[in-house]
Amino acid sequence: MSGRLASLARRVLPQRGTGPQMEGGDMPPPDPAAILSALPMATVVLDGQDRFRFVNHAAEQFFQLSAANMVGMELAEFLPRDSRLFAVLRQVRAQDAPVADHELTLDSPRLHRSGLSIQAAPFSDIPDAVVLTLTDSSKAQMLDRQLNFLGAARGATAMASMLAHEIKNPLSGIRGAAQLLEQSASEADRELTTLIQEETDRIRNLVDRMDMFSDRPLEREAVNIHRVLDHVKRIAQSGFAAHLRFIEEYDPSLPPVWGNRDQLIQILLNLVKNAAEAVSTGGHSGAVGEIHLVTAYHHGLRIAVPGTQERVHLPLQIIVRDNGPGIPENLRSSLFEPFITTKRGGQGLGLALVAKLVANHGGLIECESRPGRTSFRLSMPVPPPGEIPAGDIE
Repeated sequence: MSGRLASLARRVLPQRGTGPQMEGGDMPPPDPAAILSALPMATVVLDGQDRFRFVNHAAEQFFQLSAANMVGMELAEFLPRDSRLFAVLRQVRAQDAPVADHELTLDSPRLHRSGLSIQAAPFSDIPDAVVLTLTDSSKAQMLDRQLNFLGAARGATAMASMLAHEIKNPLSGIRGAAQLLEQSASEADRELTTLIQEETDRIRNLVDRMDMFSDRPLEREAVNIHRVLDHVKRIAQSGFAAHLRFIEEYDPSLPPVWGNRDQLIQILLNLVKNAAEAVSTGGHSGAVGEIHLVTAYHHGLRIAVPGTQERVHLPLQIIVRDNGPGIPENLRSSLFEPFITTKRGGQGLGLALVAKLVANHGGLIECESRPGRTSFRLSMPVPPPGEIPAGDIE
């Protein structure tokens, strides 16, 4: 693909706006720069000194900077010189041929992206220039892992639902028998009957928690996510996160989420509580503990619904970010699986439940983590046409 893109750019990009008009009333050819700007993957042209000469709309989102500011900047202002991307650029120039690379990570204080696929090709109209496309495949990989988890979870939840009913009946009998024995037991034996009752209660509570994973019909409506976030923040500030600083970065024009308000509160409360615990138990470099609550609208993210031809648009972004020590790299790929935890005494069900509730909404959850910055990003659907109440957009 990069060869065809480079060929197109060589033929038409330098001639932007100078081509002759078609005669006979025929439609003029489309503006080539407009074509490159409309491509869904981030596309840039770098000259021989690795300065940006062209940046399309997707690249503006990728680098979080406008084309007007980027053109003329050096790539080294975004990445260190020892980044693998510079080695790819050198290889393209040395071989005068296209080069592709996959599973690339770009990491710097200004830019952090992982799971990238890049394609680079010579751009002969500018000496030593390279046309470069960057595609983020991490979302597809994350979605694939979540779908695999949900497939396994459905079988496990069916068994959990059956076992919950079968286990609770004998537990009730055991607890009742212990209460009867307690009435006629000696002082020493009463400690044992109390122990039996406490342990049966603990088992019952664990069974109840597993029962939360069972599939139930989801009642959805248009939900103002900012009101949900404010509710979650008030709960956190009045309890477990009273000592932390909350920073809100909201998009006021964001439309409602198509979801269940109670479950959205449960999702975000779990994420905020995890963030608060991470910051409290190991703040990064002695910094003040912070939790950022962010909302944004992101075009272009659509996922296929398994077993159908339907594709769901997930433009609503909700981010919970903290400045804690980060998540160990060996746990990141299995973070949303049951019984995976970094907490002493934790059961590892919180994030697994979050992933399931997000998937029930048809959404996607991602995690990016490095020391001093951990982000959980939710991508959620908007209500179908006609389901947004008047005046619900703030």
